[in-house]
Amino acid sequence: MFARLAFVLAALAPCSPWAAAEVLDSAANGFTVKATIPIQAAPEAVYGAFLREIGQWWDPEHTFSGDSHNLSIEEKPMGCFCEKMPKQGFVRHMEVIRLTPGKTIVLSGALGPLQTMAAAGAMTIQISQAARGSTLEATYAVTGYSPAGLNTLAPIVDQVLNLQFTRLKNYVERGDPMPRPNNPKR
Repeated sequence: MFARLAFVLAALAPCSPWAAAEVLDSAANGFTVKATIPIQAAPEAVYGAFLREIGQWWDPEHTFSGDSHNLSIEEKPMGCFCEKMPKQGFVRHMEVIRLTPGKTIVLSGALGPLQTMAAAGAMTIQISQAARGSTLEATYAVTGYSPAGLNTLAPIVDQVLNLQFTRLKNYVERGDPMPRPNNPKR
């Protein structure tokens, strides 16, 4: 079943031509992935959209509830990156462990199917000034155990995070997280 989920996640996460995503390292007990995305907006706008408007840009296909508007991130020590579920249920995706307003957010936790494994992760989001706006650099290091080895998940996690941060780019730049449709030639 997990192999099928991995295939679906990979199919839903096309690579962006403007994002540099890569698996930095991977082994049976963990991996590190990194995405570097230029965004034509001030760092404060990127930071604000990441933390305060996550429901507007996060892909609802990558939520437990099917509705990204159920997501929120609390800007405080041990702040919850949480998702509301029906009947007062919830999912705690990650926890804020460091925050430098406008620049750095560090989250701890295991995303998606990693939650049901003996896995732990740390994601560092760095937002810096660039010539044409900002550069968002997201690094996610995961460790733990999976019978097939966590290294088998590294490319999938890399693609899904690239998808999410590309949607953030689109949302900040154009107000719409979806990629622009290709106009077929007639």
